[in-house]
Amino acid sequence: METPILIKLGNGLSIPSVQELAKLTLAEIPSRYTCTGESPLNNIGASVTDDETVPVIDLQNLLSPEPVVGKLELDKLHSACKEWGFFQLVNHGVDALLMDNIKSEIKGFFNLPMNEKTKYGQQDGDFEGFGQPYIESEDQRLDWTEVFSMLSLPLHLRKPHLFPELPLPFRETLESYLSKMKKLSTVVFEMLEKSLQLVEIKGMTDLFEDGLQTMRMNYYPPCPRPELVLGLTSHSDFSGLTILLQLNEVEGLQIRKEERWISIKPLPDAFIVNVGDILEIMTNGIYRSVEHRAVVNSTKERLSIATFHDSKLESEIGPISSLVTPETPALFKRGRYEDILKENLSRKLDGKSFLDYMRM
Repeated sequence: METPILIKLGNGLSIPSVQELAKLTLAEIPSRYTCTGESPLNNIGASVTDDETVPVIDLQNLLSPEPVVGKLELDKLHSACKEWGFFQLVNHGVDALLMDNIKSEIKGFFNLPMNEKTKYGQQDGDFEGFGQPYIESEDQRLDWTEVFSMLSLPLHLRKPHLFPELPLPFRETLESYLSKMKKLSTVVFEMLEKSLQLVEIKGMTDLFEDGLQTMRMNYYPPCPRPELVLGLTSHSDFSGLTILLQLNEVEGLQIRKEERWISIKPLPDAFIVNVGDILEIMTNGIYRSVEHRAVVNSTKERLSIATFHDSKLESEIGPISSLVTPETPALFKRGRYEDILKENLSRKLDGKSFLDYMRM
């Protein structure tokens, strides 16, 4: 087999470029990518069903001036976050042309020559940039993916070698898209406050209003033996809220519901929204972050962009006061968000291990 092109990571390790690897004629999948020997639930074909679908929430119905319409949709949202931790959001008001443009620009980025993409590589001690996050050792199993991650808000924390150096019109399109995602996340947080009937005025939105926003573009190349690899290891998101846009029609996102995996069939121009660990902590377990993973296709690439919406670094994170009662005591510890974030970044992707660490 030809020698694969390597990508240098921020921790000094180097990994093969799986996008370049996928262009080769592979007699077998390199052992660092195979999932054999893992728990049965993490095996690729383990109990996958297409019979169930995640709830679909209509934002225009949520915002309807008709009380009955709004209440029905709000109840659906509450149920979706309690029972599923995931939903698809339609009629969200984000311009279709902007969505088409961001899809085109992201595809263009991943089609750049490797020497162009590595200009945005991870720097020493950092997870942001082009490569693959959460790699801690030379013998760790690798996901069949390449990503480009950046902190986008607040502006003063942007890395000078990343966002400001992106070529035009990609930079302008991405800026517009991320601004829309920030506004959309604020509306969703407001609806979640309403659905929880919080006593605290802006008890949730105040924490997230000027908080962190991180972006991650995901590229999953085709794999000749997709049953042997994972595009993304099973995990729950650390964020408060995640908003994902899939760039093409190729399925791959699966969520864990009890002891089975459910494939998400993305609706055209819908966003896939999910509850993160921070939101589960804040709601004292009422809303649930859910394990999910990505599988890959034998002949087709899959692309997506996720935005992660979090609180301010100096915020104290813990269950919202009105959701803690003698009947429903606090399930999670409190802590400063910056300290909690550092703890999370020190871990590899592993189910809901971070939430287990935060439990009382």
